[in-house]
Amino acid sequence: MLPPAEFDRIVEAALARIPAQFRRRMENIAIVVEPEPARPGLLGLYEGKPLTERSFFDGFQMPDRITIYQGPHERMAQSAEELTKSVADTVWHEIAHYFGMDERRVRKAERKRERRDRERGA
Repeated sequence: MLPPAEFDRIVEAALARIPAQFRRRMENIAIVVEPEPARPGLLGLYEGKPLTERSFFDGFQMPDRITIYQGPHERMAQSAEELTKSVADTVWHEIAHYFGMDERRVRKAERKRERRDRERGA
């Protein structure tokens, strides 16, 4: 198992790869790393009210939260490269939920991004 600070750097690098036009719109959100999920099978979890459901009249809200789980990522990765990709994919996935995409739309966008990455040779 990686030291927590090293895994944190992988998550930070994944966040840095999110295009600026999305990062600029991310407000009042905490991104945290925890060792294990409460429910098996989770790599990440978005908790909050998606941007598409917010209103000017909502007033002050506690920060939304994206949790990235270190243990499951490390167990499924066969290499450092796989770990980095898996974490980046999970960060993208949870941020998509923050922007209001449901699971179906997130999966569709992921497939499109993967095709584009293959075409680019990334």
